[in-house]
Amino acid sequence: MSILWTAAEAAQATGGVAAGTWDATGVSIDSRTVAAGDLFIALQGPNADGHDHVTGALDKGAIAALVHRPITGIDPDRLLLVGDTMTALEALGHASRARTTATVIGVTGSCGKTGTKAALAHCLTVSGVRVHASEKSYNNHWGVPLTLARMPREAEVAVLEIGMNHPGEIRALTAMARPDVAVITTVEAAHLAAFRSLDEIADAKAEIFEGLTPNGAAVLPADNACHGRLLAAAQAAGAGRIVSFGAAETAQYRIIRAVLNAEASCVEADLAGRPAAICIGIPGQHWVSNAMAVLAVIDMAGGDVGRAAPALRSLEAVAGRGARTTVTLPGGDTFLLVDDSYNANPGSMRAAMSVLGAAEPTPGGRRIAILGDMLELGPTATELHRGLADAVVAAGVDVALLCGPEMAALAEALEGHVATIVHQPASDALVPYAIEQARRGDVVLVKGSLGSRMAPIVAALRNLEAAADNPRAACG
Repeated sequence: MSILWTAAEAAQATGGVAAGTWDATGVSIDSRTVAAGDLFIALQGPNADGHDHVTGALDKGAIAALVHRPITGIDPDRLLLVGDTMTALEALGHASRARTTATVIGVTGSCGKTGTKAALAHCLTVSGVRVHASEKSYNNHWGVPLTLARMPREAEVAVLEIGMNHPGEIRALTAMARPDVAVITTVEAAHLAAFRSLDEIADAKAEIFEGLTPNGAAVLPADNACHGRLLAAAQAAGAGRIVSFGAAETAQYRIIRAVLNAEASCVEADLAGRPAAICIGIPGQHWVSNAMAVLAVIDMAGGDVGRAAPALRSLEAVAGRGARTTVTLPGGDTFLLVDDSYNANPGSMRAAMSVLGAAEPTPGGRRIAILGDMLELGPTATELHRGLADAVVAAGVDVALLCGPEMAALAEALEGHVATIVHQPASDALVPYAIEQARRGDVVLVKGSLGSRMAPIVAALRNLEAAADNPRAACG
């Protein structure tokens, strides 16, 4: 494993003092997952202080710890002392960006950030490119600098997910990331608690263009209602190249025709004048759009689109983002579980409903939607939840299991349109209903905002398979 940071380099980058000499092969902020050779950064937050876990991190193999106060009983040679550890993490991010020769790609948007980031990393890796990408959804004030600080020296492309929930957040992160290519996947009604309108959300997303390197490329969603506003922002930020993707006639990376199947999609496209037939291994219209964004970004980054496009066929959805699992029930029957539990807003919820609608239960099976509140929607939250009723009905949902105070509005709107409706105040109360309802041949979708805690429902449904493998487990 290559060296990420020597003690001298880390001290110079952060303005800190390193008494000892060491070579770090990784960077960690979590003592629970620290790996041998990591530089452990002791971040101090409102509920926890990493300084309390320095000893544990070093015992697990961390080579050194970055701290802003001495730690009793620790060899000073294993400490890098700085003024503030969060500021030091940011400094490492800046220093890593300054020294790399990698092409940096920044990805933001109201929906599809994590999936598009993962798809970019997948397609580029399959094309033979050495790729460094954000883990999970590390897209905030600590996730972006951590991703940069972890970037290997030999990386050829870095794919950074950049998120926000308030104005100005992306501006600070893009100044650090300085992307060579920046893409906005879409602009939808999300984080409305911090914004008064969709236009304000678009403006906040467009902050990503302010960090573009000279002649950097902006990649825009042509079909989005805010396209004109995003275009103006990219031009004002001085983007050297601006292209768009989508089904609109004006899109350079254009969807001509798409056939949406239950497990994949086939697309006829025009890639900036080059005809292409593409198969995408994840179902849904939103993934057709994401795929066009991926190919546009790779082209703008100087990659080989001819090699990248076929890799879309082998895409797999990640956990919490549409991952599919066939669960075996006690007795041998199975149902399909679609885990989209990580996050939700009106746009992504409708996309998930279209995927559920396209899925075909086996004979006797049903479509079950297990949905939790969409958070941070402000004063329009109730109506936005109620407004999902048409998408749920259009998807042919047979059973709607809903949780959270806002989902009460959707439960009311579905009365008379869906055969079985259950509403509970929180996700834990919905678990028994989910277990009771899952039957042979069903397709079960679980989706909601992270704060709605839908993951335990996914875990409970997956545990049905453990009970099938070990019947005694079900009886204690």
